[in-house]
Amino acid sequence: MRHEIIEKNGLLMAILIGALISVGGLVEITPLFFLKSTIPPLEGVRPYTALELEGRDIYIREGCYNCHSQMIRPFRAETERYGPYSKPAESMYDHPYQWGSKRTGPDLARVGKKYPDSWHVQHMEDPRSIVPESVMPRYPWLAQTELDGTFIRKKLSVMKTLGVPYTASEIETSAETLKGKTELDALIAYLQSLGTAVKRR
Repeated sequence: MRHEIIEKNGLLMAILIGALISVGGLVEITPLFFLKSTIPPLEGVRPYTALELEGRDIYIREGCYNCHSQMIRPFRAETERYGPYSKPAESMYDHPYQWGSKRTGPDLARVGKKYPDSWHVQHMEDPRSIVPESVMPRYPWLAQTELDGTFIRKKLSVMKTLGVPYTASEIETSAETLKGKTELDALIAYLQSLGTAVKRR
């Protein structure tokens, strides 16, 4: 009979619902304040080098994320095709992350070291010379455009404020490491770094 009293009294029910949500919220949220990190550590995960970070920016600029995801879900159909499912720690230095869900092209979460650099060079120059049914556009200008490292120090500094553990030396010498490199070099370096922290079958 007590529940009928609560059901017939709107104010009392609202107060009890509010109390229940508050207790539930505290039980879920409070432990997070005592954890150093909510991401389980993964050996081998490291911040992007200056060249890889520039490549990541080119990947975003060219809209590669519109056709390629970077997250393998924990389903057999995906792990059989692409390899081990994605771990949270693999994206801990991505700001913003590139998980995505659109797959006009294959997922790239495990593409690192899968093919040699020469494969990527040809694939960017003419995708259909490698995969005849590909709908990917050509990117010939990347090999002809030298990297502009004007903002690389600032980029690394911003990443450091977001929690990426770059050292002062890495930030200071970053522009030097980009000299003589093309946008294609940077993009390939980025792609070759993807998923290399996870052991594959």
